[in-house]
Amino acid sequence: MTNKEKALALIGTFVSGDGDYALACSEGTFGGVPTTYYDLFRVENGFIAEHWDVMETLADKSTWANENGKF
Repeated sequence: MTNKEKALALIGTFVSGDGDYALACSEGTFGGVPTTYYDLFRVENGFIAEHWDVMETLADKSTWANENGKF
């Protein structure tokens, strides 16, 4: 696997939509570091009109307050 291929690897996604908005929540890696991704889309006339995203490093499992994870 090349460095470019290791840069982003998604494990799974949760997608929810309401009206013109859709939210995608994913866990994966970024540069080999466990990361969560949140992407919010606004759709207009069948096309993505706006997009917002946040990436956050996933805390080590030993520091979690419960076993639920991010999602």
